[in-house]
Amino acid sequence: MPQLQSDEVLIRVKSCGICGSDTHLYETDKEGYIIFSGLTKLPCTVGHEFSGIVKKTGSSVTSLKAGDKVAVESIMWCGVCQPCRSGSPNQCQNIELMGLSADGALAEYAAVKEKYCWNINGLSKFYPGDMVFDIGAVIEPVGCAYNGIFIAGGGFNPGAAVVVYGTGPIGLGAIALSRIAGASKIIAFDKVNERLNIAKSMGADFIFNVDKLRGCKPSDKVLEITEGWGAEVQVEAAGTAPVTIPEMEKSMSVNGKIIYLGRAATSTPMYLDALVSGANKIIGARGHSGYGVFPSIIKLIASGRLRLEKMITTRYPFRKVLTALKASTKRTDGKILVKI
Repeated sequence: MPQLQSDEVLIRVKSCGICGSDTHLYETDKEGYIIFSGLTKLPCTVGHEFSGIVKKTGSSVTSLKAGDKVAVESIMWCGVCQPCRSGSPNQCQNIELMGLSADGALAEYAAVKEKYCWNINGLSKFYPGDMVFDIGAVIEPVGCAYNGIFIAGGGFNPGAAVVVYGTGPIGLGAIALSRIAGASKIIAFDKVNERLNIAKSMGADFIFNVDKLRGCKPSDKVLEITEGWGAEVQVEAAGTAPVTIPEMEKSMSVNGKIIYLGRAATSTPMYLDALVSGANKIIGARGHSGYGVFPSIIKLIASGRLRLEKMITTRYPFRKVLTALKASTKRTDGKILVKI
């Protein structure tokens, strides 16, 4: 049972997702190092995509009470450094990442600062029982896609063509969000048929297994579908930049943009002259905090416009959490949830 500070709430965790970052903690490279390339302070309790019920509140908490259902941000921003005070909490200079550098939510209870929690009581009208917690747990990865496309990336005009490389949960979130934002064509690439089928069910118009393309490359398909114009928005959610970035470069429209969400400790050469001649952009984005991301997604879910349940493909009981982590390495699921 974690100790509760005055500005924290004690949450009984109900649903916790297995993130690609968790998979990259579980997997190791040839030398035995974890694959995850971001901030870690190990050992710590992992798990950061979660929702649950408030069991107790600290003495200074005012916006939540015992019994409230909450979804939780995993970007633990300080609120006092210059990036935070300038409106960029995801770039906090004192950042901690829940489940990676600070204790997370693959546990029965988690103590979390009030400012990271969002009330999802209203979603119970649409998702009865524990389903509300499953939906609450996927707000975090979808929030990363929202932040990348609409906040860091500045969004797009309705009618734009959107390409998504990598149809894991963040890529699937990008597809669902792009559909309701008015994309005219959504093209998805992956190596896993199971994930591509989920992408189709969540709004992708065209799906392609890159290992099964014959006589052409992904960029050729994008140019063919867009009649030579290229895509206005291309989302890298695969974490394989050396492979995907060259394809994106070849199939960008004028004023097109690459949204880089995938994470990998790698360098990738780019033909920068194409960015100059096309007035194109490449934009990196991390996290989901600030900018109204969580409340906007919650409102979209409550309106019925953003449907995320098809993203959830497998659920494991808490006692089989190691089985869930091992299953995530196959990369055939959409979102794996652990029920606690």
